[in-house]
Amino acid sequence: MEREFIRDILEKVSQGKMRVEEALERLKDLPFEDLGFVKLDHHRYLRRGFPEVIFCQGKTVSQIVSIVERMWKKNNLIMATRADEKVYQAIKKVIPEANYYPEARIVAIGEGKKIVNEKKFILVITAGTGDIPVAEEARITAQLMGNKVEVLYDVGVAGIHRLVSNMKLVKEANVLVVVAGMEGALPGIVGGLIAKPVIAVPTSVGYGANLRGFSALMGMLNSCSPGIAVVNIDNGFGAGYLASLINQMNLLEK
Repeated sequence: MEREFIRDILEKVSQGKMRVEEALERLKDLPFEDLGFVKLDHHRYLRRGFPEVIFCQGKTVSQIVSIVERMWKKNNLIMATRADEKVYQAIKKVIPEANYYPEARIVAIGEGKKIVNEKKFILVITAGTGDIPVAEEARITAQLMGNKVEVLYDVGVAGIHRLVSNMKLVKEANVLVVVAGMEGALPGIVGGLIAKPVIAVPTSVGYGANLRGFSALMGMLNSCSPGIAVVNIDNGFGAGYLASLINQMNLLEK
């Protein structure tokens, strides 16, 4: 990744294996590279511990492929979200190592980060089966960022006994991502049962009055259970990223 890329250059200069002028040439695109339609943040890994993630929605396939090709030159992990099959096939033509997670709509190239702590895990919960695509976006994001992730799907309030029967797993989790559509009640219930941080994710799944997720969003924001953070509608990526930061606090390499 970018840290190793810079370290390698510095070591070669210090050992006399690379001229200063050559090092300057290799570093000229830092901290960002301007491709005209995008400015690639090559310092993101140094600042955040994870490279810049490509949000594919709204970009053309050719733009996405250009971004991926340039980033792959300086990273050993690439992650692209909201990618469809067409985008994946285009990326795979230029980088055969690319992998696709269709339910999560994520393209990943290279190996994810090593798990920081096997004993601490993130639990991703959904209220219904229709919420799974958003949950999978959270799960794959957290896994690529170096976390152990467990899942508990379809345990919503219409059959709350399904959640209750899995309370051992719920209580053992270090941080929970709870994904729900409809009225968005599940995160509040989970938050009231445990002393762990809960990240609530409203989804656009629901009937007309759900207002494409707005009802679930407002329900989660108004939950009386303390310790709940709410991300935007269908934002599984944001939830997985935040869950990773919480799960790895005080454990990340300096």
